[in-house]
Amino acid sequence: MTITMKDSGRKKHWENIYQTKDLKDLSWFQPSPRTSLEFLSQLTIEKNAKIIDVGGGDSYLVDNLLDLGYTDITVLDISGLALEKAKSRLGKRAAMVKWIEADIALFRSSEKYDFWHDRATFHFLTAEEEIEAYINNAALSIKPSGALVIGTFSEKGPLKCSGIEIRQYSETAITERLKRYFEKIRCINTDHRTPFGTIQNFIFCSFRKLQFA
Repeated sequence: MTITMKDSGRKKHWENIYQTKDLKDLSWFQPSPRTSLEFLSQLTIEKNAKIIDVGGGDSYLVDNLLDLGYTDITVLDISGLALEKAKSRLGKRAAMVKWIEADIALFRSSEKYDFWHDRATFHFLTAEEEIEAYINNAALSIKPSGALVIGTFSEKGPLKCSGIEIRQYSETAITERLKRYFEKIRCINTDHRTPFGTIQNFIFCSFRKLQFA
């Protein structure tokens, strides 16, 4: 199933990226999403949990989730082309996944998730209203005591990605941003080596939704 939302300038930018470049030529490409999978394991997410990968696009996390036996997976991305590439790669297994084509700054979910994963999407939101919209939507979309894992460029990471300015985060900054609705579990800094040999420093943090939020 694919749900489509209204087009935007940001959408056109990302459609162009996926139209003109192969996945393995993109800076965020990783053949195995080890850090994300480690957080998933540490949080002991059940196989029937409702999982959403925000900005998942053409990443290999969905492949790994299916391989591990997860049965209720949603992948959301602003680029319909990225989603189509992922579906093509998965073949018949694509029917086991829900696909949502949407800008996360505008998206409103009708589902309630046990696990919300975001690697390198949140830091592209630099306007205050978009950041607040994202956080409020995550709070509404995650079940009580559900988990959130978010990875962004750290204060040692790049200032731009794919020609777009990003917002860097420290452990303190991202915890402060989310504290209205989420309690921090743990944060780590990790280096990602791009396909062209450069190093990007990320901060990954896991959070638990507050019971009263």
